Amino acid sequence: MYKLRLKSVSKSFGSTRVINNLSLEVETGEMVCLIGASGSGKSTLLRCINLLEPVDHGEIWLDDFDIAEPALDPDPIRKRIGLVFQSFNLFPHLSVLENITLAPCKVNGKSKKDAQDHAIELLERFGLADKAGTYPDHLSGGQQQRVAIVRTLAMQPELLLLDEITSALDPELVGEVLDVVRTLKAQQMTMVLATHEMAFAREAADRVCFLDHGSVVEIASPDQLFTQPAEARTREFLARLLAER
Repeated sequence: MYKLRLKSVSKSFGSTRVINNLSLEVETGEMVCLIGASGSGKSTLLRCINLLEPVDHGEIWLDDFDIAEPALDPDPIRKRIGLVFQSFNLFPHLSVLENITLAPCKVNGKSKKDAQDHAIELLERFGLADKAGTYPDHLSGGQQQRVAIVRTLAMQPELLLLDEITSALDPELVGEVLDVVRTLKAQQMTMVLATHEMAFAREAADRVCFLDHGSVVEIASPDQLFTQPAEARTREFLARLLAER
């Protein structure tokens, strides 16, 4: 069963076509990693799925509902789709617990106690229980990004979008954030993850999707895409990556 289906989606900014007639399907419980050079459209694609950017053409189906309809109120849809950005975007004047409980209370109408109970449960699950009263400036980058993921999970999304969530981190902090993603995958969270972490994509993804100039060039299992890519452009991209190392 597909949780997400994109059909012939296009998005331009002025005269620049960023997403070009793109189609993609993601099954419930599946993790799909988006790879490609900077500017290939990965982040814009995630923002279109979350309705932060309206598409120019095409359909975006969440279960059996086309969420790309122009007249649609995006707010109820955004409650179902979580998006974690590169930058942590935590409120510096709020504690970790306050950051996590703000949206469930204000947007979902949860009671403060219920929101706090759920937040503490999530913090415990991801090794952050002792940071509930801490302010973001007193956390490492890895801890801040883990809190940002927990904050998104507190809204209980059906679909989680992750946009280069390790790109702002020092290399030694990357692993702790990717461990959170591994845990979510084990719990069968449906995820679309834009990443430059090729080793992680190869290890953890169900499928890997190579984007170039806003189009899907190739989508396949990690083993197939990284060892026997079918498309010349995929081979060129991977060869360039190896040459840069």
